[in-house]
Amino acid sequence: LPASAAAFAPRASPTVVLSRVEQWMTVTLKRVNKVKRPLNNVGQHTRCLTEILSHQNAIWNLCSIMLPKAPESKLPKDDNPLVDALFNYQLAHMEAYVVHVDMVSQNEIAFKLTPETIETLIDHHKEIYSVDTASKTWDWPEKEIQLKKLQEEFVQAVNRFVYRTSASALEGMEEEGAGELLCGLADEAKAAIMGLFVPLLPPPPRIVDVVRSTPLVPSSTGPDDWWHHSPTQQSPSPVDSWDVLPSSPSTTTSDSHPNMWPNIGYNDMSLSSPPSSHCQPFSTAAFTTSEFYECPTTLASAVPYLLPDMLVQHQCGTAAGMDGFVWADRYPEFALQYGTAM
Repeated sequence: LPASAAAFAPRASPTVVLSRVEQWMTVTLKRVNKVKRPLNNVGQHTRCLTEILSHQNAIWNLCSIMLPKAPESKLPKDDNPLVDALFNYQLAHMEAYVVHVDMVSQNEIAFKLTPETIETLIDHHKEIYSVDTASKTWDWPEKEIQLKKLQEEFVQAVNRFVYRTSASALEGMEEEGAGELLCGLADEAKAAIMGLFVPLLPPPPRIVDVVRSTPLVPSSTGPDDWWHHSPTQQSPSPVDSWDVLPSSPSTTTSDSHPNMWPNIGYNDMSLSSPPSSHCQPFSTAAFTTSEFYECPTTLASAVPYLLPDMLVQHQCGTAAGMDGFVWADRYPEFALQYGTAM
Protein backbone atom coordinates (compact mmCIF):
# COMPACT_ATOMS: atom_id res chain seq x y z
CA LEU A 1 0.00 0.00 0.00
CA PRO A 2 1.16 3.59 -0.56
CA ALA A 3 2.22 5.92 2.23
CA SER A 4 -1.15 7.65 2.14
CA ALA A 5 -2.70 4.46 3.56
CA ALA A 6 -0.71 4.71 6.81
CA ALA A 7 -2.32 5.86 10.05
CA PHE A 8 -2.80 9.64 10.43
CA ALA A 9 -1.48 10.17 6.89
CA PRO A 10 -3.14 12.95 4.86
CA ARG A 11 -5.05 12.19 1.73
CA ALA A 12 -3.13 11.97 -1.54
CA SER A 13 -3.72 10.82 -5.09
CA PRO A 14 -4.30 7.07 -5.28
CA THR A 15 -1.86 4.70 -6.92
CA VAL A 16 -3.41 2.88 -9.88
CA VAL A 17 -1.80 -0.18 -11.50
CA LEU A 18 -3.47 -1.74 -14.54
CA SER A 19 -2.21 -4.64 -16.65
CA ARG A 20 -4.70 -4.68 -19.50
CA VAL A 21 -7.83 -2.93 -20.67
CA GLU A 22 -11.00 -4.37 -19.15
CA GLN A 23 -14.26 -3.90 -21.00
CA TRP A 24 -16.24 -3.08 -17.86
CA MET A 25 -13.58 -0.54 -16.85
CA THR A 26 -13.88 1.24 -20.19
CA VAL A 27 -17.67 1.41 -19.89
CA THR A 28 -17.48 2.77 -16.34
CA LEU A 29 -14.97 5.50 -17.20
CA LYS A 30 -16.99 6.68 -20.19
CA ARG A 31 -20.11 6.81 -18.02
CA VAL A 32 -18.64 8.98 -15.26
CA ASN A 33 -16.59 11.33 -17.47
CA LYS A 34 -18.27 14.60 -18.39
CA VAL A 35 -15.76 15.26 -21.13
CA LYS A 36 -15.02 12.66 -23.75
CA ARG A 37 -11.42 11.49 -23.79
CA PRO A 38 -9.69 8.70 -25.66
CA LEU A 39 -9.53 5.33 -23.86
CA ASN A 40 -7.64 3.14 -26.27
CA ASN A 41 -4.79 1.68 -24.20
CA VAL A 42 -3.72 0.86 -20.65
CA GLY A 43 -1.96 4.20 -20.09
CA GLN A 44 -5.02 6.22 -20.99
CA HIS A 45 -7.18 4.14 -18.66
CA THR A 46 -4.67 4.59 -15.84
CA ARG A 47 -4.47 8.38 -16.16
CA CYS A 48 -8.25 8.75 -16.46
CA LEU A 49 -8.96 6.60 -13.40
CA THR A 50 -6.31 8.38 -11.33
CA GLU A 51 -7.73 11.82 -12.13
CA ILE A 52 -11.28 10.77 -11.28
CA LEU A 53 -10.39 9.15 -7.94
CA SER A 54 -8.19 12.13 -6.97
CA HIS A 55 -11.12 14.52 -7.12
CA GLN A 56 -12.04 16.18 -3.86
CA ASN A 57 -15.58 14.83 -4.09
CA ALA A 58 -14.49 11.27 -4.81
CA ILE A 59 -15.91 9.97 -1.52
CA TRP A 60 -17.34 6.48 -1.32
CA ASN A 61 -20.06 5.30 1.03
CA LEU A 62 -18.90 1.94 2.33
CA CYS A 63 -21.96 1.27 4.48
CA SER A 64 -24.40 2.82 6.95
CA ILE A 65 -24.55 1.91 10.65
CA MET A 66 -27.27 2.61 13.21
CA LEU A 67 -25.55 4.05 16.30
CA PRO A 68 -27.33 4.73 19.61
CA LYS A 69 -27.63 8.36 20.64
CA ALA A 70 -26.90 7.73 24.32
CA PRO A 71 -25.74 4.93 26.61
CA GLU A 72 -28.17 2.06 26.96
CA SER A 73 -29.04 2.96 30.55
CA LYS A 74 -30.24 6.42 29.46
CA LEU A 75 -32.24 5.42 26.39
CA PRO A 76 -36.04 5.65 26.79
CA LYS A 77 -37.73 2.35 26.10
CA ASP A 78 -40.78 2.06 23.87
CA ASP A 79 -42.88 -0.96 22.99
CA ASN A 80 -43.02 0.13 19.37
CA PRO A 81 -39.67 -0.80 17.75
CA LEU A 82 -40.12 1.85 15.06
CA VAL A 83 -40.50 4.64 17.62
CA ASP A 84 -37.60 3.23 19.61
CA ALA A 85 -35.36 3.29 16.52
CA LEU A 86 -36.36 6.83 15.48
CA PHE A 87 -35.73 8.46 18.85
CA ASN A 88 -32.84 6.40 20.18
CA TYR A 89 -30.66 5.74 17.12
CA GLN A 90 -29.03 7.75 14.36
CA LEU A 91 -27.76 6.66 10.96
CA ALA A 92 -24.02 7.15 10.43
CA HIS A 93 -22.55 6.81 6.95
CA MET A 94 -19.10 5.24 6.80
CA GLU A 95 -17.34 7.32 4.14
CA ALA A 96 -13.94 6.58 2.64
CA TYR A 97 -11.70 7.44 -0.30
CA VAL A 98 -9.63 5.25 -2.59
CA VAL A 99 -5.91 4.99 -1.82
CA HIS A 100 -4.86 2.09 -4.04
CA VAL A 101 -6.07 0.18 -7.11
CA ASP A 102 -4.18 -2.98 -8.10
CA MET A 103 -5.43 -4.97 -11.07
CA VAL A 104 -2.15 -6.78 -11.73
CA SER A 105 -1.33 -9.03 -8.76
CA GLN A 106 -4.00 -8.66 -6.08
CA ASN A 107 -6.93 -7.42 -8.21
CA GLU A 108 -8.17 -5.30 -5.33
CA ILE A 109 -9.08 -1.78 -4.33
CA ALA A 110 -8.25 -0.24 -0.93
CA PHE A 111 -10.31 2.39 0.93
CA LYS A 112 -9.35 4.57 3.88
CA LEU A 113 -11.91 6.23 6.17
CA THR A 114 -12.31 9.99 5.95
CA PRO A 115 -11.28 12.16 8.93
CA GLU A 116 -14.93 13.03 9.60
CA THR A 117 -15.91 9.35 9.79
CA ILE A 118 -12.94 8.59 12.04
CA GLU A 119 -13.94 11.39 14.40
CA THR A 120 -17.55 10.15 14.52
CA LEU A 121 -16.45 6.64 15.43
CA ILE A 122 -14.02 7.87 18.10
CA ASP A 123 -16.69 10.03 19.75
CA HIS A 124 -19.17 7.18 19.73
CA HIS A 125 -16.64 4.82 21.24
CA LYS A 126 -15.69 7.23 24.02
CA GLU A 127 -19.11 8.61 24.98
CA ILE A 128 -21.43 5.66 24.44
CA TYR A 129 -19.70 2.37 23.72
CA SER A 130 -17.19 2.65 26.58
CA VAL A 131 -19.97 3.42 29.06
CA ASP A 132 -22.02 0.43 27.95
CA THR A 133 -19.16 -2.03 27.97
CA ALA A 134 -17.99 -0.80 31.39
CA SER A 135 -21.46 -1.25 32.89
CA LYS A 136 -21.55 -4.88 31.75
CA THR A 137 -18.42 -5.85 33.65
CA TRP A 138 -17.72 -6.04 37.37
CA ASP A 139 -15.44 -3.53 39.09
CA TRP A 140 -11.77 -4.15 39.80
CA PRO A 141 -8.99 -1.75 40.87
CA GLU A 142 -7.50 -1.20 37.39
CA LYS A 143 -10.82 -0.94 35.56
CA GLU A 144 -10.53 2.78 34.71
CA ILE A 145 -6.98 2.33 33.49
CA GLN A 146 -8.01 -0.55 31.25
CA LEU A 147 -10.93 1.50 29.92
CA LYS A 148 -8.66 4.39 28.92
CA LYS A 149 -6.25 1.95 27.34
CA LEU A 150 -9.14 0.46 25.36
CA GLN A 151 -10.07 3.91 24.03
CA GLU A 152 -6.49 4.65 23.00
CA GLU A 153 -6.22 1.35 21.18
CA PHE A 154 -9.44 2.10 19.31
CA VAL A 155 -8.09 5.46 18.14
CA GLN A 156 -5.03 3.75 16.72
CA ALA A 157 -7.05 0.96 15.13
CA VAL A 158 -9.59 3.21 13.41
CA ASN A 159 -6.84 5.38 11.95
CA ARG A 160 -4.99 2.33 10.63
CA PHE A 161 -8.15 0.78 9.21
CA VAL A 162 -8.00 0.08 5.47
CA TYR A 163 -10.81 -1.82 3.83
CA ARG A 164 -9.82 -4.01 0.89
CA THR A 165 -12.22 -5.54 -1.57
CA SER A 166 -12.37 -6.74 -5.16
CA ALA A 167 -11.46 -4.26 -7.89
CA SER A 168 -14.81 -4.95 -9.49
CA ALA A 169 -16.27 -2.61 -6.85
CA LEU A 170 -15.28 0.24 -9.20
CA GLU A 171 -18.41 -0.56 -11.17
CA GLY A 172 -20.31 1.35 -8.47
CA MET A 173 -18.41 4.55 -9.25
CA GLU A 174 -20.43 7.65 -10.16
CA GLU A 175 -19.65 11.16 -11.34
CA GLU A 176 -16.61 12.92 -9.86
CA GLY A 177 -15.33 9.62 -8.55
CA ALA A 178 -17.89 9.10 -5.79
CA GLY A 179 -19.61 5.76 -5.37
CA GLU A 180 -20.89 3.02 -3.11
CA LEU A 181 -20.30 -0.67 -2.67
CA LEU A 182 -22.68 -3.01 -4.48
CA CYS A 183 -23.51 -6.71 -4.54
CA GLY A 184 -23.38 -7.26 -0.77
CA LEU A 185 -19.94 -5.72 -0.32
CA ALA A 186 -21.47 -3.14 2.04
CA ASP A 187 -22.30 -5.88 4.56
CA GLU A 188 -18.70 -7.05 4.54
CA ALA A 189 -17.48 -3.49 5.11
CA LYS A 190 -19.92 -3.05 8.01
CA ALA A 191 -18.72 -6.25 9.66
CA ALA A 192 -15.11 -5.12 9.29
CA ILE A 193 -15.81 -1.72 10.90
CA MET A 194 -17.84 -3.18 13.77
CA GLY A 195 -14.96 -5.55 14.43
CA LEU A 196 -12.96 -2.55 15.65
CA PHE A 197 -15.20 -2.28 18.73
CA VAL A 198 -13.54 -4.63 21.18
CA PRO A 199 -15.32 -5.29 24.51
CA LEU A 200 -13.72 -4.54 27.85
CA LEU A 201 -12.59 -7.83 29.34
CA PRO A 202 -12.06 -8.21 33.09
CA PRO A 203 -8.79 -9.73 34.26
CA PRO A 204 -8.72 -13.50 34.65
CA PRO A 205 -9.19 -14.85 38.18
CA ARG A 206 -6.01 -15.09 40.15
CA ILE A 207 -4.70 -18.52 40.95
CA VAL A 208 -4.26 -18.80 44.70
CA ASP A 209 -1.12 -20.67 45.60
CA VAL A 210 -1.51 -23.10 48.45
CA VAL A 211 1.13 -22.27 51.04
CA ARG A 212 2.55 -25.43 52.46
CA SER A 213 4.50 -25.46 55.68
CA THR A 214 8.18 -26.19 55.24
CA PRO A 215 9.31 -29.19 57.26
CA LEU A 216 11.68 -28.28 60.06
CA VAL A 217 15.27 -29.37 59.63
CA PRO A 218 16.40 -31.53 62.57
CA SER A 219 19.03 -30.03 64.83
CA SER A 220 21.25 -33.03 64.54
CA THR A 221 23.38 -33.15 61.42
CA GLY A 222 24.08 -36.82 61.66
CA PRO A 223 23.21 -38.81 58.56
CA ASP A 224 21.22 -41.30 60.61
CA ASP A 225 18.61 -38.65 61.52
CA TRP A 226 17.96 -37.28 58.07
CA TRP A 227 15.41 -39.88 57.06
CA HIS A 228 12.74 -41.57 59.08
CA HIS A 229 13.20 -45.29 58.94
CA SER A 230 10.07 -47.31 58.72
CA PRO A 231 9.69 -49.75 61.59
CA THR A 232 11.16 -53.10 60.75
CA GLN A 233 8.61 -55.83 60.65
CA GLN A 234 9.42 -58.62 63.01
CA SER A 235 9.67 -62.02 61.46
CA PRO A 236 7.10 -64.47 62.77
CA SER A 237 8.24 -66.93 65.38
CA PRO A 238 9.10 -70.40 64.08
CA VAL A 239 6.12 -72.70 64.01
CA ASP A 240 6.16 -76.43 63.98
CA SER A 241 5.45 -77.69 60.50
CA TRP A 242 3.08 -80.28 62.01
CA ASP A 243 0.81 -77.38 63.06
CA VAL A 244 1.13 -75.31 59.87
CA LEU A 245 0.81 -77.80 57.06
CA PRO A 246 -2.75 -78.79 56.24
CA SER A 247 -3.79 -82.40 56.58
CA SER A 248 -5.60 -82.35 53.24
CA PRO A 249 -6.18 -79.82 50.37
CA SER A 250 -9.69 -79.09 51.69
CA THR A 251 -8.57 -78.37 55.28
CA THR A 252 -6.87 -75.13 56.34
CA THR A 253 -4.81 -74.68 59.47
CA SER A 254 -3.79 -71.30 60.94
CA ASP A 255 -1.47 -70.20 63.70
CA SER A 256 -4.40 -69.34 65.93
CA HIS A 257 -4.83 -73.10 66.79
CA PRO A 258 -1.30 -74.30 67.55
CA ASN A 259 -2.43 -77.13 69.83
CA MET A 260 -5.29 -78.54 67.79
CA TRP A 261 -3.72 -81.87 66.92
CA PRO A 262 -2.27 -82.80 70.36
CA ASN A 263 -5.67 -82.22 72.02
CA ILE A 264 -7.54 -84.71 69.84
CA GLY A 265 -8.25 -87.92 71.72
CA TYR A 266 -8.41 -91.39 70.36
CA ASN A 267 -12.03 -91.83 71.31
CA ASP A 268 -13.06 -88.56 69.60
CA MET A 269 -12.02 -89.68 66.16
CA SER A 270 -14.24 -91.39 63.64
CA LEU A 271 -12.32 -93.84 61.56
CA SER A 272 -13.57 -94.71 58.14
CA SER A 273 -12.50 -97.78 56.28
CA PRO A 274 -10.91 -97.31 52.89
CA PRO A 275 -12.99 -98.32 49.89
CA SER A 276 -13.10 -102.05 49.34
CA SER A 277 -12.07 -101.59 45.73
CA HIS A 278 -8.61 -100.39 46.74
CA CYS A 279 -7.66 -102.44 49.80
CA GLN A 280 -8.75 -105.42 51.81
CA PRO A 281 -10.60 -105.06 55.11
CA PHE A 282 -8.28 -104.66 58.02
CA SER A 283 -8.59 -105.15 61.72
CA THR A 284 -7.60 -102.82 64.53
CA ALA A 285 -6.82 -105.66 66.88
CA ALA A 286 -3.11 -105.48 66.18
CA PHE A 287 -2.96 -101.88 67.33
CA THR A 288 -2.42 -100.79 70.89
CA THR A 289 -2.76 -97.44 72.57
CA SER A 290 0.95 -97.05 73.00
CA GLU A 291 1.66 -97.77 69.35
CA PHE A 292 -0.92 -95.26 68.20
CA TYR A 293 0.45 -92.37 70.26
CA GLU A 294 4.02 -93.05 69.26
CA CYS A 295 3.39 -91.73 65.75
CA PRO A 296 3.45 -87.96 66.49
CA THR A 297 6.66 -88.39 68.48
CA THR A 298 8.39 -90.16 65.64
CA LEU A 299 7.17 -87.64 63.09
CA ALA A 300 8.06 -84.62 65.21
CA SER A 301 11.61 -85.78 65.49
CA ALA A 302 11.93 -86.16 61.75
CA VAL A 303 10.22 -82.96 60.64
CA PRO A 304 12.99 -80.42 61.57
CA TYR A 305 15.38 -82.20 59.22
CA LEU A 306 13.06 -81.90 56.23
CA LEU A 307 13.29 -78.95 53.85
CA PRO A 308 10.17 -76.90 53.01
CA ASP A 309 10.07 -78.11 49.43
CA MET A 310 10.19 -81.69 50.66
CA LEU A 311 7.28 -81.05 52.96
CA VAL A 312 5.18 -79.47 50.23
CA GLN A 313 6.00 -82.19 47.79
CA HIS A 314 5.04 -85.09 50.10
CA GLN A 315 2.29 -83.56 52.17
CA CYS A 316 -0.32 -85.59 50.31
CA GLY A 317 0.85 -89.18 49.96
CA THR A 318 -0.70 -92.50 48.93
CA ALA A 319 -0.48 -94.15 52.35
CA ALA A 320 -3.54 -94.93 54.45
CA GLY A 321 -3.51 -93.95 58.11
CA MET A 322 -5.63 -94.07 61.20
CA ASP A 323 -6.25 -90.33 61.49
CA GLY A 324 -6.09 -89.35 57.81
CA PHE A 325 -2.81 -87.45 58.28
CA VAL A 326 0.22 -89.62 57.53
CA TRP A 327 3.36 -88.65 55.66
CA ALA A 328 3.99 -90.49 52.42
CA ASP A 329 7.56 -91.23 53.40
CA ARG A 330 6.29 -92.91 56.59
CA TYR A 331 4.43 -95.56 54.65
CA PRO A 332 6.93 -98.44 55.24
CA GLU A 333 6.64 -98.09 59.03
CA PHE A 334 2.85 -98.44 59.13
CA ALA A 335 2.17 -100.85 56.32
CA LEU A 336 2.72 -103.99 58.36
CA GLN A 337 0.95 -102.70 61.44
CA TYR A 338 -2.55 -101.87 60.28
CA GLY A 339 -3.16 -102.75 56.67
CA THR A 340 -2.07 -103.00 53.13
CA ALA A 341 -0.97 -99.97 51.08
CA MET A 342 -3.25 -98.73 48.28
